[in-house]
Amino acid sequence: MSREKMLTLEGINHASASGRSKEVLDTALAQVGFIPNMYANMVNQSAVLDMYLHGYALFREESGFTPPEQEVVFLTISHENNCEYCVAAHSMLAVMKSGVAKDVVASVCTGEPLADARLSALETFTRAMVKTRGNPARADLDAFLAAGYTEQQVLSIVLAISVKVLSNYSNHLFNTEIDGMFAPFKR
Repeated sequence: MSREKMLTLEGINHASASGRSKEVLDTALAQVGFIPNMYANMVNQSAVLDMYLHGYALFREESGFTPPEQEVVFLTISHENNCEYCVAAHSMLAVMKSGVAKDVVASVCTGEPLADARLSALETFTRAMVKTRGNPARADLDAFLAAGYTEQQVLSIVLAISVKVLSNYSNHLFNTEIDGMFAPFKR
């Protein structure tokens, strides 16, 4: 899906950044080793990138989900929000860093059912949370809990949705160019 760039702001280069933007980009660089195009755009309002980095790290550290489960959550949210950038980035992270099978990534990105019952329950519940804006049917919640997930993990999904709203919506407004390392995973 091609989008029009809505904002006229340009991405902020780490080398020329100053003040609060430089501090937040320094944090980003320490976390991921480079400044993705998404971060360069988001730091135009440093609080947006700062909140994203903080929430993202907390989700990774405290969600109670395994790395593959985390990628299913992030991919599902990004797919539902039609964010090409984040779908490409999390597809790459899923396959290259978290060991998620390519067919699982493809299924999440096409909305096809997942063969793994536990991952399917996670994907289905996450999708329901996004589609209903946090008002899932009781049956969706019950199926998620029956798959062995916890009520605390429901709140972790709320955190992930919050983080992805920051990135997905920013990417929509900027029509963020997908970084070269993510480009092979563009859908």
